[in-house]
Amino acid sequence: MLPVLALVGRPNVGKSTLFNRLTRTRDALVADQPGVTRDRHYGFATYNGQRYIVVDTGGIGQDDEDIDSQALAQTRAALEEADVVLFVVDSRQGLMAGDETIAEQLRRIDRPVHVVVNKSEGQIGASAVAEFHALAFGDPWAVSATHGDRISLLLGHVFEHLPAPRAQVLPHHRGAIRLALLGRPNAGKSTLVNRLLGETRMLTQNAPGTTRDAVASEFSFDDKPYVIVDTAGIRRRARIDDDVEKVSVVKAMQAMEAAQVVIVMLDAASGLSTQDIRLLNMAVERGRAAVIAVNKWDGLEEKQREKLHGELVKRIGAFDYLPLLFISALHGSGLRDLMEAIQASHRAAFAELSTNALSRTLEDAVEAHSPPAIHGRRIKLRYAHQGGRNPPTIVIHGNQTQRVSDEYKRYLMRRFREKFDLFGTPIHLVFKNSDNPYVQRGSKRKRS
Repeated sequence: MLPVLALVGRPNVGKSTLFNRLTRTRDALVADQPGVTRDRHYGFATYNGQRYIVVDTGGIGQDDEDIDSQALAQTRAALEEADVVLFVVDSRQGLMAGDETIAEQLRRIDRPVHVVVNKSEGQIGASAVAEFHALAFGDPWAVSATHGDRISLLLGHVFEHLPAPRAQVLPHHRGAIRLALLGRPNAGKSTLVNRLLGETRMLTQNAPGTTRDAVASEFSFDDKPYVIVDTAGIRRRARIDDDVEKVSVVKAMQAMEAAQVVIVMLDAASGLSTQDIRLLNMAVERGRAAVIAVNKWDGLEEKQREKLHGELVKRIGAFDYLPLLFISALHGSGLRDLMEAIQASHRAAFAELSTNALSRTLEDAVEAHSPPAIHGRRIKLRYAHQGGRNPPTIVIHGNQTQRVSDEYKRYLMRRFREKFDLFGTPIHLVFKNSDNPYVQRGSKRKRS
């Protein structure tokens, strides 16, 4: 299971800036005023090859003496999912009464706490952290989230003292295809799991948010073993009012990380939402194979089906390589097509691609449409080989490869996808500049 780091502290101490630094995104809103982060942000991050999840909580207490009870309750819920707490304070403001109040709350939880003294740029480490020893959480760490100062040292210390991982989200079954089922509340995820299991193991009712946890179940289909995790429905953040539902996002992210194929389920009556697009983006960015299952299809009239199908094809856009299935989890229609698409996506994600075949495909693609010259200099793509699986990684060698445009990269992806039937999985292209063997020979001649 991926470790979870929770960022806690007063408003405007730089938690969102630190979140963006760790996740290398700008997903958390940053502004020079307190209370900007009103809700939690979740993100994936990597340190020294170790993946983890970062949770950016809202600032606790708008006044130093007053800890807002609702914000505190939300933060407590996030702490339940955390393996480590980064208690962020402000070096410029010094130790505040609000920091001491938060420290009292953190002492009541059974989690490691590291004090992070932010905004310490230009200060000597010892003087920046001296007064924060009074919080009694060990040696504080002076950092600058804005400039990245000493962030790597902090993470090294955190991961060196990381608690032993808790139980895995997915049970281990040799040879099983691991599935994660994501979607908005009430899309029918639990009903699908029950249909696949052949029993009513998951509680289902016509109300969103019935599933509160990520629950793993084993089943077989056509004598092939599977493990599926039904995650709690993920809503758009502005509509998440239940603390339990908020922390369940972490479980969904952990389930997706451990999965080999992600099923993103849509409600046919609701269509494709911005949140569904976010879920697809999340899966693809993690390199996961995926399928899109449109549930409750049987409840639509023919005209509604045609309209919805056209809208989905149009809006899916960049995800047009993902299988689009129309099913009824309640009545079982379309499930065989869904399972066959899952198997195909899994095969594509773990496909073995020979160097000769990849190089020939690259050569044919360049011959049909060569990359445009940049400032009069031609880009030469010489050969390709496989660099990894899940997702398929294709390494392309040549000259001036750093100048290959995004449009041409998408063109190459399409050629590789069509040639090797890599539908249902993202493809990762890596470009490397090959050494010119004649450069060294020419320099030797000059020296001679």
